[in-house]
This record gives sequence, structure tokens and C-alpha cells, in this order.
Amino acid sequence: MPTDPTKFVYLDNHATTRVDPRVVEAMLPFFDEKYGNPHSVHAAGHEARDAVEQARGEIAEAIHAEPSEIIFTSGATESNNLAIRGVAERERRRGNHLVSVATEHKAVLDPLARLGRRAYEITLLNVEQHGSRKAGWLDPQKVTDALRDDTCLVSVMLANNELGVIQPLAEIAAICRARGVPLHCDATQAVGKIPVDVAALGIDLMSFSAHKIYGPKGIGALYVRRRDPIMRLEPQIVGGGQQEGRRSGTLNVPGIIGFAKALALCVDEMAAESKRLATLRNELAAAIQSRVDNVELCGPQLDFRNADGTALRLPNNLNLSFSNVDGEALLLAMGNLAVSSGAACTSSDTGPSHVLLALGLSEAAARSSLRFGLGRFNTAADITFAADQVVAAVQRLRQFGSWPSATKTR
Repeated sequence: MPTDPTKFVYLDNHATTRVDPRVVEAMLPFFDEKYGNPHSVHAAGHEARDAVEQARGEIAEAIHAEPSEIIFTSGATESNNLAIRGVAERERRRGNHLVSVATEHKAVLDPLARLGRRAYEITLLNVEQHGSRKAGWLDPQKVTDALRDDTCLVSVMLANNELGVIQPLAEIAAICRARGVPLHCDATQAVGKIPVDVAALGIDLMSFSAHKIYGPKGIGALYVRRRDPIMRLEPQIVGGGQQEGRRSGTLNVPGIIGFAKALALCVDEMAAESKRLATLRNELAAAIQSRVDNVELCGPQLDFRNADGTALRLPNNLNLSFSNVDGEALLLAMGNLAVSSGAACTSSDTGPSHVLLALGLSEAAARSSLRFGLGRFNTAADITFAADQVVAAVQRLRQFGSWPSATKTR
């Protein structure tokens, strides 16, 4: 059957999501009706401030935190920088050693690398390798082995943005707590998709963002523990003293309102949506792998369950490697299907995914991978369309040969 040239399917929801119309509706009054500066002392300012504090409380409740533990930022990248550099740059810290994971997002790895150029010592841990049923998973014992008396911070993401693997944060947090080392978590891909309880996890700092959960771009948050023990950070943005001096700048009121609404919707709909997306994801994988040879799954097995019955992989994540096909050529061959060959935030880097390389894949295999991120607005018809597009493009490229460009070095 001929493909409708006007049809477009979006399966790149790890990069960003469409803003839910219900979120837009909640935000609109704060652009042209309730537009006061929340830091002003007049009635319009009070109205905006009250709306912000209500939203702060709703966001805190969704992750089982206290409202005073939520700092609003421009997004998870800023939150990561504030957490990592905020701890490392405080005068009264344990030492200059930080521990993280080789598969972290660049928004964690780059601040660490910058600290590494300033006499800090960085340890990056390896994960379960490709071919393992738990590929991408971090063994908590590796954290135990890496901790030192001068370790001032551990940073481990909750759910990986390329592999979807969910890390054992509660176990890692217990290890860190026993040694008195704070734990930061980049939960950008996890919040709103799986249950996240900062108290149960035992983490000290957590970054997350609205545009991954059907909210607006340009607004994020950092959870900062305020008790048992209290976490203190060196501010990274100063000038105005807003948010108790922890992050200066006029608050993005419409964005905050949208953030709270988006997260509330995700929490309310999480159980049914997780089941629906996992079913669609599995159907997509089966439809592709049953029609194309030499396709490998990257990351943990789709059906792998932990001892407590929870999934090891996000329900909306799929990452496949197509041998003898260049991933970039494959993307170009499917102009009406939006997927990704890696993290969108590293699109300026023409090299293969550092996450897949850290998983033990060859450069050629890493270059031939595609990441599929399913979302709220995807349907069964979208999955059928996507599978048809991928299969046709792979067969066409293999027939005519696209591979030489994929083997060149950086």
C-alpha cells in the first residue's frame, strides 16, 4: 500500500514532548491576565506568587517532597549544573572526588569534565555490557568500591535517556548515606513515567524538566533535601536573591503553572499509560525484528523484571541497532518519521553515541542505532506506520549500500 506523503509520526518523545492542550489551557491566563511579577509586593505580584507557590506544592507532592525543597530552574541541564557544581564548589565539602556513570547524559558528564580540569578527580563507573539481559544497569557494588573518604558527590541518573534502563537508586542511596556522601539523580526521563518518591529513594538532589512530560520548554526543577541532612549548594546564578538566594532570577510563572499541570496529569494517568505504551513498544519491536534481519536490541530486555516485579526499562523506550546501515542515512530516508540516532542534546556531536560505546558496542554498531520514544499522543496506527517506514528504509539502504559513511572515524 502506498505511503501517505502527508502523514507524519513523532516517536522522539525522549527528546521532547508535545505540550498537552490541557497544559496550554492552564498556562494561558498567566500570559495576559495574571501577568504580575511574583516578586512584586502589589496585588498582581501577590496573585502570581500565590499561583507559583500552589504549583510548587503540587510538584513537591507528586515526588513526595516538601515545597521548600523545590528550586525552579530553566530545565534539567541547569538543575544538573546547580547540583553538581553547587556541591563541588562549596568551601565546606568533604573533598574533590566525584563519582558518576559512563552512560550519563552530557548535562552531567560535561559539568564533571569541567570540574576535572580544575583539579577535581572524577570516577566514571561502567555498566552491564551489551548482550546482558540487564545491559546498561549499574551494579551498586561498583558504587561501594568507588567511594573514598574524599568523595563529595555521587551522581547517577534514574532512567537512561537512550537505553531506558532504570537504575537501583534506592540501593545506591543507602550505600551513599552509610558513608555520608550526598547522591544526586538526574530523573529527567523518569519523572512522570514511573513512580518517583524522593523519600523512599533516599536521594539528596534530583533534577527534572517539564518538556519531557508534555509541559513547556524552559522550565525545570531541582529537588534539594532540606532535612536529615540539609543539603547546601553554592549558587550558580546570582543577582536578585530569589528562591532564598539558591537560584536568582524572575520566575517563569506560566512555565511553572504548566509544569505542575503536566506532572499532575502524568501521575493521574501513569498506570494506564505505562501499560499502553509498553504494549505499543513491544509491538513495534516485534514488527521490525520479524521483517528485518540482523537487528539487535540495545539496553535491557524488554520483558526483564526486577525481583520486586518492577520493569528494568522505561515502558516507552526502544533502541535498535541495524547492522550494515548508517543511522544518519536511515533517519534521512524516513523524513516523515521522527526518531533519533542518540540524545537530541548532543546532536552537534557527529560521533557515535557515547552511551552505546560505553555499553560495549562497536563504533559501527553504535552508528547504526535508532532510538524510539513513544508518547501520549501515539496510536496503534502510528506504530504500524513506523514499522513499515523503518523496514522499507533499511531494506532499501542495504540494497543500495549506505554503510561506508558509517565506518569513518571522528
